[in-house]
Amino acid sequence: MSTPSLVDLGLRPFFQQQLSLEEVANCFLGRIIEQHKSDVIILAGDDALRYKLPPNFEAICVGDWVVFNQNRLVRVLERQSLFQRKAAGSSRDRQLIAANLDVVFIVSSLNDDFNLNRIERYLALVKETHAEPVVILTKADLCDDVEDIRQQVQQLDSLLSVHCVNGLAHNSLSALKSYCQRGKTVAFLGSSGVGKSTLVNNLLNHNEMETNAIREQDSKGRHTTTYRTIKWLPEGGLLMDTPGMRELQLSDVKEGIKLTFADIESLATACRFKDCQHQNEPGCAVVKAIANGELSTRRLNNFHKLLREDAHNSATLAQKRAKDRTFTKMVTAIQDQARSIKKFK
Repeated sequence: MSTPSLVDLGLRPFFQQQLSLEEVANCFLGRIIEQHKSDVIILAGDDALRYKLPPNFEAICVGDWVVFNQNRLVRVLERQSLFQRKAAGSSRDRQLIAANLDVVFIVSSLNDDFNLNRIERYLALVKETHAEPVVILTKADLCDDVEDIRQQVQQLDSLLSVHCVNGLAHNSLSALKSYCQRGKTVAFLGSSGVGKSTLVNNLLNHNEMETNAIREQDSKGRHTTTYRTIKWLPEGGLLMDTPGMRELQLSDVKEGIKLTFADIESLATACRFKDCQHQNEPGCAVVKAIANGELSTRRLNNFHKLLREDAHNSATLAQKRAKDRTFTKMVTAIQDQARSIKKFK
C-alpha cells in the first residue's frame, strides 16, 4: 500500500474542525493504532510513532485521534463514537474499548457458544455508540441447522445484517468485505474462541493473528489476542482487533438497550399504564404479545435483566464520581488551609 493519508486513516471534518490555529501550525494529528499498558502507537501518514502515556493523561483508547508534538501527547480529540464497558471484576471504573468506529462485527459461533442473550447484550452496547452492528455467525461448517439459527438472530431486528460464515473459507467472507472500504473502521467483538482471529487472518489475506484449535470438551477456542490494535485491510479500510471480553457489563447504555428492544418499547406504548412494568398489570400490551406468540418470554426477561444491570452499574459509577469529587474538594481545602497558615507564620 502507498503512503496512507489521514483520510485513509478515517479523518473527517468532524475531527479537523476541532483543531485550533495554533495546533494546526505547531502540532501533528494522528490516530492511535495500538494501545499497550503504558504507551501507544500513533500512525500519522506513513510514520508509526511510539509515545509514553503521560501521568494523569486523559483516558485514551485505540481509534482515538490525538494531537501531539515532537515531545509528548497534547490532547485527545472529541470522539464521534465510543465503545466502553464497566471494568471487569468489582471495579467501578469504566474501561474504554475502541473509539471512532463505523461498523462493529458482533461475532458468535454456531456451535455450543451460540447465545441470543449474549448477542442482545452486544447489540445494546454497539447501538449506544451509534456504530452499525453486523452479526457474524461463525463455524457454519460445524453446524447442521445454520439457517434456523440465522433466523433466530434475524428476528431480533428485521433490519439487522446477519451473515453465516466459515472463517476458513475465503469465498465465505465476500459479504464482509463490503463493510471494509477506504477510511472505514470496523471492529470485532465477541467472547473468546468464537473465531475472531481466523476472520482477521482471512480478511487480511495472511496469518497475522495466532489461532488455536477448538477444545473438544466445550467447543470453545483458546483466546489468542492480548492487546488492541488496528490493521490495514486490502480493501482500504481499517480493522480493529480486540481481546475477547470475558466480563461484559453494561453501564450508561439505557438508550442502546431501548434501541435493541425496540419491539418491546413499541408495544409498551399501548399499555394501559405509562409506568407498566410488563409483569401482571392489567392492560399490558407486552404481556398480551407474549400470550399471542408475538414476543418470547426469553426476550422480555433479558430486556428486564439488562435494564437492571445497567441501572445498578450506572448507579455505582455515579457514586464513585461523587466520592471522587468530595475527596478532591477536601484535598483542595486542606491545601488552601495549609498555604494560609504558612503565609501568616
